[in-house]
Amino acid sequence: MVKIRKPAVAGKFYPSDKDSLTSQISTILKKELPNINLELKNKKIIGGVIPHAGYMFSAYEAVHFFEILKQSKQIYETIVIINPNHTGIGHEIAFDSNDIWETPLGQVELDTQFGKNMGIPVSEAEQMHEHSGEVMVPLLQLFLDYPFKIVPITLSNQNLKNAKLLATKIAKTMNDLNRKILMIASSDFSHFLSPEKGKKQDSYVIEQILAQNTSAIEQVVREKDISVCGYGPIMTLIEYAKLVTEKPQIDILRIGHSGEIIPSSEVVDYVSFLFSKE
Repeated sequence: MVKIRKPAVAGKFYPSDKDSLTSQISTILKKELPNINLELKNKKIIGGVIPHAGYMFSAYEAVHFFEILKQSKQIYETIVIINPNHTGIGHEIAFDSNDIWETPLGQVELDTQFGKNMGIPVSEAEQMHEHSGEVMVPLLQLFLDYPFKIVPITLSNQNLKNAKLLATKIAKTMNDLNRKILMIASSDFSHFLSPEKGKKQDSYVIEQILAQNTSAIEQVVREKDISVCGYGPIMTLIEYAKLVTEKPQIDILRIGHSGEIIPSSEVVDYVSFLFSKE
């Protein structure tokens, strides 16, 4: 029997009907288009770091990545989405056990062969109420005009050991199955700080992302108690990028925060990055 995951956060993080969803993203894209660095479309894209808040807040950063991806005309059979766990339910690392994810834009198949070949736990508990992987899927459906499959992975215990382990398993499975994959690391940055304090906290992490220094990312997040919620997926993407190319290139696409939409003394920060190779 085919197992279908119904959307958990449609109507909350993004509109629950197709027309409103399409309209919201096209409005945001139209506003952002003049600021998108479309020269990056000529790079061989490995993946990206993308925020996962409600689209009304975080799509301003997200559309930069997806529009570059669309205009690059590069085709990926499988899109690996690594997200943190906001519920705390389930395994340290897990691949979702459903066969299909449904969104207001239709259904997307999971690459179950890829997921099972990685040799990590297969479970639906982690994704059942989780938003941080789900919000990537409608964006992929909107921007990609070809069929693709997804590999949703929840990284609940975020540490460098797990990030390296997961990166190695993904790279090996990609080679074993001869898949062309794109990797998305789902993460917001500092949470509920003043714009100034959040920017300072984020800068410590951004510096180490650009330096591709994963042990320093883990260290600075813990020492300075920085609330970058998906630093594990980010470390995984960096480690994976190092496995697939000698010199990964990382570009910051857009930095913003929720206070730009609804003014507040406490904001959530969003940063999107593009990872590529020569």
